[in-house]
Amino acid sequence: MKTCHPRLMPLAVATALAFASTPFVHAAPGKANSAARADNAYLSQLDAAARSARVSNVDYLLDFTLTGKETFSGTTTLAFDLKDADSPLTVDLDKATIKSLTVNGKTVTPRYNGWFITLPAQDLVKGRNTVVVAYERPHSTNGEGLHRMVDPVDGRVYTYSHFEPAAAHQMFAVFDQPDLKATYQVTVSVPADWQVISTTRETNVAPAGDLRRWTFAKTRKLSPYNFSMHAGPYKMWEDTSGKYPMRLFARQSVAAQVKPAEWFKYTKAGLAFFDDYFGIPYQFEKYDQVLVPDFLYGAMENAAAITFAERGFMYKADMTAEQRARLAYVIMHEMAHQWFGDLVTMQWWNGLWLNESFASFMGTLATAEATEFKDAWRAFYSEGKQRAYAQDQRTTTHPIEVPVPSTRNAFDNIDNITYSKGASTLMQLRHLLGADVFRKGVHNYLVKYQYRNAKLDDFIGSLGQAAGRDLTGWTKEWLYQPGVNTVAADYTCKAGKVTGFTLTQTAQSKALPTLREQRVQVAAFRLEGKEYKLERNVAVTYKGSKTPVPAMNGAACPDLVYPNYDDWGFVKVQLDPRSFDSARSHLAFVADPLLRAMLWQSLWDGVRDGKLALNDFLSTALNNAPQEKDYTLLGDVLGKVLGAKRYLDLMDPQAAYAQAVTRQLEDMAWTSTLASKGDDNFQRRWFGTYVDVASSPDALRRLAALLDGKEQVDGLAINQDLRWAIIGRLNRYNYPGAAALIDAEQARDKSDAGQAAALAAVVSRPDPAVKTEWLDTVHDLQTKLPFSKVRTAMEHLYPAEQHGLGEQTAGARLARLPQLDKTAGPVFMRAYGPALIPAGCTPASVQRLQAAADAGKDLSAGTRRALVDAVEDAQRCVTIKQAMTAH
Repeated sequence: MKTCHPRLMPLAVATALAFASTPFVHAAPGKANSAARADNAYLSQLDAAARSARVSNVDYLLDFTLTGKETFSGTTTLAFDLKDADSPLTVDLDKATIKSLTVNGKTVTPRYNGWFITLPAQDLVKGRNTVVVAYERPHSTNGEGLHRMVDPVDGRVYTYSHFEPAAAHQMFAVFDQPDLKATYQVTVSVPADWQVISTTRETNVAPAGDLRRWTFAKTRKLSPYNFSMHAGPYKMWEDTSGKYPMRLFARQSVAAQVKPAEWFKYTKAGLAFFDDYFGIPYQFEKYDQVLVPDFLYGAMENAAAITFAERGFMYKADMTAEQRARLAYVIMHEMAHQWFGDLVTMQWWNGLWLNESFASFMGTLATAEATEFKDAWRAFYSEGKQRAYAQDQRTTTHPIEVPVPSTRNAFDNIDNITYSKGASTLMQLRHLLGADVFRKGVHNYLVKYQYRNAKLDDFIGSLGQAAGRDLTGWTKEWLYQPGVNTVAADYTCKAGKVTGFTLTQTAQSKALPTLREQRVQVAAFRLEGKEYKLERNVAVTYKGSKTPVPAMNGAACPDLVYPNYDDWGFVKVQLDPRSFDSARSHLAFVADPLLRAMLWQSLWDGVRDGKLALNDFLSTALNNAPQEKDYTLLGDVLGKVLGAKRYLDLMDPQAAYAQAVTRQLEDMAWTSTLASKGDDNFQRRWFGTYVDVASSPDALRRLAALLDGKEQVDGLAINQDLRWAIIGRLNRYNYPGAAALIDAEQARDKSDAGQAAALAAVVSRPDPAVKTEWLDTVHDLQTKLPFSKVRTAMEHLYPAEQHGLGEQTAGARLARLPQLDKTAGPVFMRAYGPALIPAGCTPASVQRLQAAADAGKDLSAGTRRALVDAVEDAQRCVTIKQAMTAH
């Protein structure tokens, strides 16, 4: 978790389009210092620039005491050089109780507003300064700062830190901005049975009364968000078989679910790959990975102490191939950041996209080249890249590179454009420059800027210098202009031969007219019997609206043309009519799984654009999906089937066609589950789909029978994860006795993952009283529930088929949105917007959402974007409904 009609354009997008080429500005100290910092929780880019123009050579001595209770204490000793002492200086510290403040040896009364300390000019000196802050603070429970969690199984307390984008000051006093890199030296006192993990290894552990005191070596220079410290009674596994010592940590109660051998295998392979690819050895000496609960995101690249969300990597059965591939990819993604993000760091948050784009690109490359998952790029095409295409076609799309006025906006644009479009753009640049030139440019960049901060121009300049090419025009087209182009093949045939062939590129709209230079492959196929044979494949660099491809002339007139063969480009493909018919009629005859995936995507694009009836797509899926023997592609196709089912649920799940096709989907998934005996990966994939589509009385009865053991699937174990999936489905459809199953299963599974599954099952029940209770809890910003549980409630409160229940509160939710946006904060709203802005599939729901968008000019950029996206989603559903030929 987007051409821009001015009325619908969010403020942040409008700003981005108007000032897309604005670089990071270092304000002149005299001028910048004349204005006081805004009295709020966020740091502006201008204030950060003013501070970094004055401050340098920063070092932190950090001392913490953690007892496991709800608060912790700390002392920050902050030493730095100051260019001048002509004006006050601020130090960031969030919601702490300050016990004492010493500036250059003098005890002073803190000027503190709950967000930052202001140090008066008279207490500062030109040159070296030392500030000592002693304080107490509550642990966080929302996943930022120093998060605390009590394990429901054994009552043990676990803590971990998370600082991105700017939350280090929720743990200690700090200049919380990426371009003030510093060293960190830590001491921490914790209960005797705790482990402590940080950027460096401990140098000493000694008794300290009832606690133990851990001392750590000084780090190399890091931005605050790259430093971390995690503490608790974690279980540890070690592996020293590689070049760098590796450790893995997890909570004691979930340790049995961890497969450390898999983790170490991919970690060791990745470190060897990146050492070789970058030509710079890994810099942080040891490699720790920590599985943590309640995590906001998938993982975080803290230098040498990477955190991973338990929910994404804990399985109560053997991992499937898909789960292992995901583990390998996320390990590689975070590992790439150790060079690109940690070693070299962006100057300000407008450069965060480059960190994430590069890690997404390199994570996929490393997965494909250093693990058994050689189809990693195909998985990237079907997953992240398609989400980027979908987002880039929205009104609310944005350039890859956008200004970030303050830390409040740092994550406004952390989305599929940032990750997957950016990664696709880098892949396209690699094809354009050549793999060796691209690699050389990356190496030179890392060498030049290591332990420093850099800007986009520095990265592009290194690549351009390696290529001997000015990349200014490319940068403007790809990074500063939003939207996705469409490419189509126009050709003529005579006497069975191609006599003219042109690639036609079109812009997204008049508002987004940019046409881009891009290198792709154009492939033509002939249908021979039951197989498409490659007739000709030509690499082409095209730009502008028309690019002739004379190398295609003379080829046999094709039955199928694909103008982005092997997926080199980031471009939407519009199939010519003959190729589109081939895709619909003869998918099974396409041997290449990537091309087959692309043709499936063309059909799905046709549905989303209102050019192919949803029922026709489902007929194609029902005919072809059971025959699909490629595991990765089957997952993609079944994902599209579930997307189609969601549209039917939004339209009217009780409609005759919806009920009939649902039974067909249930039968397909069940029959394929039974037919996949002996292949655990396929069987689990098909059974998971069966659970996800089951809604008829017969299918629900079968799920209940599988749960209590009255029915079995030969070869399939109904493990704890599947038990919760079934219980969730039964409750979502109010199967008799389903509510009682939740309490019984919680008695069996006391883990926090079980608690989350139970909560999801409860809130999804089609009961108005349940909806009211949990919506009130979500809206209660003072609730004692950890944010992870509030987010779970948001995500499961109104399933698509329960839109009737959702309508009962839809108006009230929209009316509450402006006030909630002002008070809840960006972490809350990033979850709330996509989950609880009311979906719909009628012209009336479109009008209601549009009215809210028209009235919501003052909403934050992220919330306004979610609202405008909801307008477009509702309109798309209406368009799909109108295009259907079966009802």
